[in-house]
Parts: sequence; C-alpha cells; structure tokens
Amino acid sequence: MRIRLRRNRGRRLRRLAYALLTFLVLLCAAAVTAYHLTVIPKPHPETVVQSTVFLDADGAYLGRRGPVDRQDVPLSSVPRHVQDAVIAAENRSFRTDSGVSPRAIARALLAAATGGDPQGGSTITQQYVKNALLSPEHSLSRKAREALIAIKLDRTRGKDEILEGYLDTVYFGRGAAGIQSAARNYFGVDAKNLTVAQGAALAAIVNIPSYYEKAGSDPKVTAKLENRWEWVLDAMAVSGSITAQQRAAARFPAFRFYPPGETEGQRQYLIDVAAKEAADRLGITEDRLASGGYSVTTTFDLALQDSATQLVQEHPGGKGVRVHTAAVGLVPGDGAVRVLYGGSDYARQSFNDAVSGAVEAGTALDPFGQVRGVGEPLGKMLKTAAPTPLNLASAYATVAAGGTYATPYTVARITQGGRTVYRARPDVRRVLDEKEALVAGARSGAGPAPVAAGTDAVPGTVPVSEAKGFITAGAGAGSARRTVWSTGYDSRLALTVALFADKAGPKKGTTVPARLPNEPSPTEFAQKVADGIWRAATKGAPN
Repeated sequence: MRIRLRRNRGRRLRRLAYALLTFLVLLCAAAVTAYHLTVIPKPHPETVVQSTVFLDADGAYLGRRGPVDRQDVPLSSVPRHVQDAVIAAENRSFRTDSGVSPRAIARALLAAATGGDPQGGSTITQQYVKNALLSPEHSLSRKAREALIAIKLDRTRGKDEILEGYLDTVYFGRGAAGIQSAARNYFGVDAKNLTVAQGAALAAIVNIPSYYEKAGSDPKVTAKLENRWEWVLDAMAVSGSITAQQRAAARFPAFRFYPPGETEGQRQYLIDVAAKEAADRLGITEDRLASGGYSVTTTFDLALQDSATQLVQEHPGGKGVRVHTAAVGLVPGDGAVRVLYGGSDYARQSFNDAVSGAVEAGTALDPFGQVRGVGEPLGKMLKTAAPTPLNLASAYATVAAGGTYATPYTVARITQGGRTVYRARPDVRRVLDEKEALVAGARSGAGPAPVAAGTDAVPGTVPVSEAKGFITAGAGAGSARRTVWSTGYDSRLALTVALFADKAGPKKGTTVPARLPNEPSPTEFAQKVADGIWRAATKGAPN
C-alpha cells in the first residue's frame, strides 16, 4: 500500500513538473510570438505638435503660441551633463538595461490586479513609451504591451534616439513638455545653455512636475526641490558624470517667477503683432504658425520693453476714468520696432493701443503743416486726424532719417528646425527731400542737437548725438485735455508716448472717450515716461 502511494505521488509530481514545464514553454512561446507581432506605434499627434516661440532681438525668450508648449531639439543640443542628470534622477541603468525593469513591471502588475494605486514604469524607455506612444489607461494588457514595446524599442533603436524622444516629450510642469520648453520656462535660456546646476534642477523636477513647478516662488516647494537637487548631483558625482570640483561649485539656481507677473503678461501684445506679421511673411495662417515649431526672432528689445512697462504702471489713473498709455520706439531709416507698449492688462484688454489705437493728433502733426510734396504712405498719415501711435512715431522717424520712410516691422528672422525660412529686409523709400525734412525737424524742436561741421565721424555715416528734447502736444488744453503726445528722435531711435482716457459708456460693456485727469499732470507724466524710456534706450550707446 505504501509502495503504491509512493508511486502515485511520484507520478503526480512528474505530471506536475511536466505541466509546469509545458506552461513555461507555452508562456515563453507566447512571449516570443507577442514580441514579434508587436508593432512600435507612431507617437500620439499631441506629442508631435510643436509650439512656436518668440524671442527678442538678442535671443531672450518672449513667449510662445501653440496648443502645446513644446519644441523638439536634437540630443546634440542638450549638454551631456543635462542628459546625465536626467539619467541619474530617473533611470541610472538606462544605458545598459534592456528597456524594462522586471521589478517595476511586477509591482505594476500586482497593483493593477489588486486594485492598488497605479504604478508607472521605472525605466526611461518605458516612460517614453507610456507618455508618447500609448494611451494613458491603466490596465494589465496596456502594461504588458508597454513592456513589449519598450523591449522592442530598446533592441531596434539606439539609446541616444530613445533619450532624445524622451527629453522632447517628458512633462516638466509650468505647461512645458520637453527639455527646450522647460529650460525657457524655468530659466529663460535654451536647453543648450543649461548649466550643471540648472540641468540637475530640471532632472529633479520630472519626479513630481505639478508640485515642483512653483519652485522659486513657494519656499516649501523650493526647499524640497533643493534636497532632491542635491541627491541628483551626488549621484552624478558618484557615477563620474561630473567632477568633485563641479559638485562642490554647484549652487542651487534661481528660477523665473511662477506664475508669470504683470510684466510677462504685457508681452502678449508683442507676440500678437509679431505672430500676425510672421504668418503674413510665410503665407500661412496664424494657427499653422502656432503649431509649426517655428522660432521667431523679433526686433523688440525686451529690457527696454520691461523698462517702459515699469514706467507706465506708475500712473494712478482717475476716478471712473481709465488712462491709456501707448509707447512706440523704432529705428529711423530701418523700421525695426524696439519697444511697443500697447496696454497695461492684456487679460482685460487685448486691443493694442500702440498699433491700433486711433488717437486725436491735435497739434502733434503741426511741424508737418507746411511741408509740401510728401510721398506715400507718409502723405496719407499726415492727413489723418486720429493717427495711431505707431504711425506718429513713423512720421518723426522719417524726419530723423532725412526724409527716408521705413515701413515698421517686428520680425527679423524665422527659423524652423534650425533652418532660416525668412529674413527681414527693410522696406525704405524717400518721401521727403532733405530740406523739407530739416524744416519739419526744426519746427518740432525734438531733433538731435546740431553737429558742428568737421566732427570726426566714420566716412559715410551720420554722427550721432543726444536728442535735445521732446515735442509734447495733443488735443485739448488744461482741464479739457483729451490726448497728450510726447515725441523725440535722433538717428538711433524715434520714440512716441501717447496718453488718452476712456470711461464706461451708457451701454453695458462699452466705453467712451474721456478727459485726462489733471493729477498727475498728463503732460509731465508723458514727458517722464518718454525721458525714462529714452535714457534706458540710449544708455551706453555711442555718441
């Protein structure tokens, strides 16, 4: 009896072993079959769409347009220390693993089977597959497919290609997808210019981007991020990605303030104008421009624009009256617009007072009153009773350029994928002879101080001197003052500041023109703003 039981038990064990072996063979065969049948999907449309960014004349970041704040950059444009920082923070075995982490997969499968909190893939390859190639659903089948695609991706693509795709799509908070947008949103630089400290900070943010995006403005968040930043740098030092000297020299970086302040919001006026012009130059719609991944270098001087914003915001306004200030500065003989202040609050008023605001000229155009034979388009401007601030600045820029009118422009260059697709060429034409231009300038009293004959200057150039004053004019006088203009120029810059006011109209949501409040004096305020912008624009310029 005992012998029979032993034989039956041995037979059962052998059958169990055979069954287990068969199951393992079938499982391996199924895995191999599934691997060969797995097709690497194309990236989701939203991970392919890129935004268009706008830069000032010196390359400083102005802002962007597009459904997603993302721009692709090749891995060669991402410093090696930034790549290593992300690897140290997210997947230290990235360059040697097979694209998956068995431990992470087991943890995720267990969580999905038991109804626990969702678990993400721990490797960079898995994260890229999850974020860019698959839907966000949480299920066993999706997790299994993620692992298969990650393995196949690792076997068929190079590590650099995978890392490039990951860095171009991973979310960093502040609405920024990808390393390029993150660098601009957090530090105001391109990815290629990130320092060791900045790269480590961005790598640390990937862990909880929605929480860390307030770094620099929330002390608690900043302190927590700094601790993780230290951890990332320590890991880089241990792996040899940075030297001991680099680790010792690293200092926690300063972040751009978040959320954006009033000065940044005002820049939307600039982007509006530049986006329209860029789309026109390329012959496409503004929607196509916004999703085309273009880089638009404008003519604006961001530092000068911010100076103008700060100066204008000092006006207290009036009771029941809203004071508008517009400022335009452009280069005579060229037309490049350097400063364009179109309003104090883009969220409340997207209408650009500097470009589209038709304001009573009053006596502002009197210096042109007796000028004859004016060519177009200046001739038409001078007949307008309510010119825009941009048009008035263009008129005086023509005087500054000795009678040469230059069409104002705000887009200097457009690139896409590193290739220049548009470069501005100033549109200039003579509309006044030099004598008439001198007469208009003399009547205005706003031109540069006379330059003595024989002044040393580079042959073929016009000696530059400081503007001797501003012409301040407008419509109305005293308590009936409705508009104030202040304009000055020299060969470097023609600048116009305009003040006018409105108040609530008889119907809800409407406004009507109003008289400017007497305190502070609108004339003095306009002159103060113009003088402040002028000083900022000409500081350090050659004379």
